[in-house]
Amino acid sequence: MQKITKEVYLKWYEDMLFWRKFEDKLAAVYIQQKVRGFLHLYNGQEAVLAGALHAMDLTKDKMITAYRNHVQPIGMGVDPKLVMAELYGKATGTSQGLGGSMHIFSKEHRFYGGHGIVGGQIPLGAGIAFGDKYHNVDAVTLCCFGDGAARQGSLHETFNMAMLWKLPVVFVCENNGYAMGTSVSRTANHTDIWKLGLGYEMPCGPVDGMNPVKVAEAFDEAIQRARRGDGPTFLELKTYRYRGHSMSDAQHYRTKDEVAEYKKIDPITQVKDIILEKKYASEADIKKIDKRVKDLVNECEKFADESPYPELNVMYDAVYEQKDYPFIEHKI
Repeated sequence: MQKITKEVYLKWYEDMLFWRKFEDKLAAVYIQQKVRGFLHLYNGQEAVLAGALHAMDLTKDKMITAYRNHVQPIGMGVDPKLVMAELYGKATGTSQGLGGSMHIFSKEHRFYGGHGIVGGQIPLGAGIAFGDKYHNVDAVTLCCFGDGAARQGSLHETFNMAMLWKLPVVFVCENNGYAMGTSVSRTANHTDIWKLGLGYEMPCGPVDGMNPVKVAEAFDEAIQRARRGDGPTFLELKTYRYRGHSMSDAQHYRTKDEVAEYKKIDPITQVKDIILEKKYASEADIKKIDKRVKDLVNECEKFADESPYPELNVMYDAVYEQKDYPFIEHKI
């Protein structure tokens, strides 16, 4: 793994702050009904992505995740303006406005989606890794899911095959404590989700998901294992989300005091404190970063606002192969 230098800390701070502010902007425009449908925000979990990207080889490694999926493609290299446009349902979006919040996708940057089906991406992640192994492609796939998806039966089938075939995949449970409104302690008789890997003799373990350094170290070990041909790893990233499961979540299942306690270990604050402590940057430098982030978020909003909606025929062309759309009922 590359050393975690001054430049890495500064990049982590700017990236994580941008992801946070990008999501905050989405929350604001959602209230204005510029973004519709479901909206699941990543606030609080940024250290997972920051650490993972540091350990990955972004020229060849791949990622697939669930529907809390707006900032991951940005981290993988997708233009954030296109991501925001997709959330607006605009033609300039990553999927021409047809995928929306839960289905961001970029083949070019090896980001294989957001998936709206809970746990649906787990076997798909193993399938991507199988394809790479079959075709002798030197790539590792990160397959991310939440603590709720860890209870899906398909996880066990996938773990079994991944170990049997020694697939180059890292399974990542981002355990933010709640599957929608259901705490981890109410979903099983144990709360150590990483132990699910033990039944398959899969290397596994817990990771402090609020600290990008710990995340990067754990991912580096797992990715190198997969790249050597030694098979998969299962990591449980213990993290926390500061916002609700989605924008419609009233959050009755937790207290404001609980959220406040986790904000004391905010990954962005942790990184900023180290930057100032080690004199990697001054308060004035931090303010310049903050302004760059604010300006970029505003650029994304302006681009999405000014982009056109897709033509109606684009929706039909993406669904129907026959040009005369024989299955559409025309009502007079």
